[in-house]
Amino acid sequence: MAHTRIRKFNTRDTYPEQQIDNDLCQAVVARGTMVFLRGQIGQDLDTSESVCIGDVKGQTEQAMKNIDMLLKEAGSRLEHICKLTIYISDPRFREDVYRVVGKWLKGVYPVSTGIVVSAFARPEYLVEVDATAVIPD
Repeated sequence: MAHTRIRKFNTRDTYPEQQIDNDLCQAVVARGTMVFLRGQIGQDLDTSESVCIGDVKGQTEQAMKNIDMLLKEAGSRLEHICKLTIYISDPRFREDVYRVVGKWLKGVYPVSTGIVVSAFARPEYLVEVDATAVIPD
């Protein structure tokens, strides 16, 4: 198989209030060299529970914790992140979010894109971070 899919799930379980039935996963390892992560939010990956509702710093911490955990499960680490995309629902969150991300990625120097969006899949989500990393030889 060309790709390994990590933490498969179906949207009907994650978003039971919505009529969606999509098979997704949290991370894809492509040919053993690259890891593409699903955008991570303030959600506990083991329980699918939203955490830190109303707290953008707490949600960012959880997103980065998820990214760290998923990369390790895929055979990579935070220091192998090449690209981040950070989505925030309010431009006033930028400083708090980037401070948390910066703490997790000190010395990594990934490329990064920041985007302000009007909404996420659930109203309690304030930030989403997705990452692409490599798996070292």
